[in-house]
Amino acid sequence: MPATEHQGSYIGRSILSLRRDQAVHSVESSHEATSAELELEAFQKQVTDRFLDLSSAGPDELLSLPWIRKLLDAFLCCQEEFRVILFNHKSQLSKTPMDRSIADFHERSIKALDVCNAIRDGIEQIRQWQKLLEIVLCALDNQKSLSEGQFRRAKKALIDLAIGMLDEKDSGGSGVAAHRNRSFSRNNLTRDHRSLGHFRSLSWSISRSWSAAKQLQSIGNNLYAPRGNEVVATNGLAVPVFTMNSVLLFVTWALVAAIPCQDRGMQVHFSIPRQFAWAAPVLSLHERIVEESKKRERRNACGLLREIHQIERCARTMSELVESAQFPLSTEKEEEVRQRVEDMADVFGAVKDGLDPLEKQVREVFHRIVRSRTEGLDFIGRANHSE
Repeated sequence: MPATEHQGSYIGRSILSLRRDQAVHSVESSHEATSAELELEAFQKQVTDRFLDLSSAGPDELLSLPWIRKLLDAFLCCQEEFRVILFNHKSQLSKTPMDRSIADFHERSIKALDVCNAIRDGIEQIRQWQKLLEIVLCALDNQKSLSEGQFRRAKKALIDLAIGMLDEKDSGGSGVAAHRNRSFSRNNLTRDHRSLGHFRSLSWSISRSWSAAKQLQSIGNNLYAPRGNEVVATNGLAVPVFTMNSVLLFVTWALVAAIPCQDRGMQVHFSIPRQFAWAAPVLSLHERIVEESKKRERRNACGLLREIHQIERCARTMSELVESAQFPLSTEKEEEVRQRVEDMADVFGAVKDGLDPLEKQVREVFHRIVRSRTEGLDFIGRANHSE
C-alpha cells in the first residue's frame, strides 16, 4: 500500500475514534471526546464544502477575478475556524509532537507572506495594463466620428500594452531590472509607463532573486498526512494542522498560477490521501488548472487569470483593426471598430471592478497570517510559562 494511502487510512474513520478507543469510559471523558470530535469534524466539513463550491465553477468562471476572490474568502474562513480550534486546545500546542507540527505550520505561513507581496506586485502590473486599455477606450469610444489622430493614440497605447505583456512572458515575471531599463530608455513611453517603471524598480516587497516557484516548493516540502499514532498523540489536532497546511499550499499555488509574479511555476506536488473528504475537489481543481496551463494559447501566458487572457485577445484583435484601418473609414470598418470597443469596455470594467477588492483580500490574508502566528506563539509561550 502506498505511504499516502497508509497515512490516510486512519482518516477514513472518525477523526477522534482512535483517541476515544484510548479514553477512560467515564461519562465525563466520553462527553469530552465527542465534543472535540464534533469540533474537528466540523472544520473538515467546512473545508470540504468550500472547495466543493470552488470546484463547481464552470470553464468561464475558473481562474476569473470573482473565482480568485472566492478562493481567498474560503481561505480566510477556514483560517479563522482553524484559529478557533488552536485557541480551544492551546494547552496542547506546546506538547510533543504538536509543538513541532505547529512550528512547521507557522514556518509555511511566513513563507506565504512573500507570495502575498509578490501577488500584490502582480495586481499592480495588471492595473497598469488596465490604464492602457482605458487610453484605447478614450481614444476610440467616440459617438460621432473616428479620426486618424484617435487611431494613432490608440495604436501607441496598444503597442505599449503588447510590449508590457510580452516582457512579463519573456521574463517569467522576474524582469524587474529589465522593465525598469525599458521604462527609462524608450522615448515614446507614456507617463503611466514611467510610473510603472518607477514603481517596479523601487518595490521593496520581494528581492530580485526571489522565486515564486521555489517558494511554493518550500511551502510544500515534507507535507504529509499524519499517521495514526500522530493523530492519537495529538488528540486529533494533527489532522486540522495538515488540512490547513494543504489549504495554504493550494491557495498560494493557485494565486501564483493566476497572477503575474516573479519566476512563476506550476510544478508543485499535492500529496493528499483520498480519504479526506476535501481531497477530491482540491485535486480536481489542481488538475483543471494544470490542464488550463497546457492549452496552446495559455502555455506561455504571464498569468492564467481569465481577465488577462481577455485583455490579450481584445488587444490583439484591436491592434489588427487599427493597423489595417484606412481613412476615411468605411461604414463596415467603423461598425467593427465600435463593436470591438464594446468588447474591450466589458473587459476593462471587469478588471476595474475586480482588482481593488482582490488587493484588499490579499492584504487581509497577509495580516491574518501574521496575527495567527502571533497568537500561536503567545499560546505556546503562556503554556510553557505555566508549567
